[in-house]
Amino acid sequence: MERVRKFESDVQLIKYEVLREVAKLAMEGTLEEKKDDIQYVIDPGPEPRTRCCIYKEREITKERVKLAMGGDKDIKGIVEVLEVACDKCPLNRFFVTEACRGCLAHRCSEACPRGAIHHINGRAYIDQEKCIECGRCKEACPYNAIADVMRPCRRACPAGAISFDDSKKAVINYEKCIQCGACIIQCPFGAIMDKSFIVDVIELLKETKKNDDIHVYAAIAPAISSQFTYAKIEQVVCGIKKLGFHDVVEVALGADMVGLHEAKEFAETVEEKGIVTTSCCPAFVSYIKKNYPELEDKISNTVSPMIAISRLIKHIDPKAKIVFIGPCVAKKGEIMEEELKGDTDYVLTFEELAAMLDAAEIDLENCNDGELNNASYYGRIFARSGGVTEAVAHTIESKGIDTDFRPVKCDGIKECDKALKMAKVNRLNGNFIEGMACVGGCIAGPASLHHGPKDKNEVDKYGKLAIEEDINSSLRIFEVQDINLDRK
Repeated sequence: MERVRKFESDVQLIKYEVLREVAKLAMEGTLEEKKDDIQYVIDPGPEPRTRCCIYKEREITKERVKLAMGGDKDIKGIVEVLEVACDKCPLNRFFVTEACRGCLAHRCSEACPRGAIHHINGRAYIDQEKCIECGRCKEACPYNAIADVMRPCRRACPAGAISFDDSKKAVINYEKCIQCGACIIQCPFGAIMDKSFIVDVIELLKETKKNDDIHVYAAIAPAISSQFTYAKIEQVVCGIKKLGFHDVVEVALGADMVGLHEAKEFAETVEEKGIVTTSCCPAFVSYIKKNYPELEDKISNTVSPMIAISRLIKHIDPKAKIVFIGPCVAKKGEIMEEELKGDTDYVLTFEELAAMLDAAEIDLENCNDGELNNASYYGRIFARSGGVTEAVAHTIESKGIDTDFRPVKCDGIKECDKALKMAKVNRLNGNFIEGMACVGGCIAGPASLHHGPKDKNEVDKYGKLAIEEDINSSLRIFEVQDINLDRK
């Protein structure tokens, strides 16, 4: 419940409050008629909580409610900018500080390609109308007297997808955006937010009460081990079932399937391709397609663990509907990809799950234990950087697959970009690239319940609690050979 949750900032708290109120009204069946009342619940006034006035706060909350209800359907991206909330960042990126010594060399103005720097009484000044934010003046200054105050969202975006319009509002270029969600975390005013399927999921769960032909399964990402720190994972499973889910299944079981399939695919295709990249992280896959299209054929054709477990469940239970729950924003985009539509029905984040549990007044600490023992150690460690590599290496060794496996583990898009650059010019010292968009892996996803440093050892501890010791053991009772694990 709210009393045991710790929020990192007002940004995270307000987002949670909006999601909770939207969920509560959706559960009651009064959302459409009462959605405009949410702004008064979140921002009762008369004094504002965080903004200049109560009226602006309420306007921002109205926009948050829209995104919590699915956002703008005409915008193809999952991440949207709340224009009314985007107004407090510095408008100009570079400015001259008091450290300027008025030197004679004038290297700053000499370096400027647009003549945007002039000198008055020896001191440098930047004409912001001419400045193109190239940063050459900062690099040239011998006193480090020019400050770079790049907006947090733009600095965080690894794909260079954020720019600013004439009114200095942030704009997302969806042709470049990889939906990693880094901008959501870094915006200190909460002006960037992801669309939510929380209302769709609640309506689906309500439908199951009237229709026995619908079984809604919650597929829980292995990153669950680092989330609900105030309750045991088994209690979280119990709480999810109380929401009305038919059953709760580990996506880590899908990871076991992927580890097996990916190892076999690697052995069969690496000689022809030269290099194979992982396909588990949709943001990484999107980054390759948008920035290194010449390497697109190197991407593994194996589906992600989310898609794998969804296909397995629907193979076993034709009445199944699947809701993936994890820390990833990009997964919301993945389920909309043409070749994957219909596999996973909806995606919820851990933030949205917490809001739903509280809206339903489910206290995890008082929940009885529930089981979550579907996967192996190797499937569970997919949640951290290096986990996919270990699973593939384990499979190659345990299955006696004859292949030359030389992995390159990339932790975050910056490392991925370096490896892809080397692969592009055939200078990569390896033949298998594991790519994770988030530094640390999925446990550091943008929709985590907390964004501090994550201890990968916690994931390993969770993995070691698995009843099944290896991938072969976890899949022994399933006819996985009947499941298509190819993207195309």
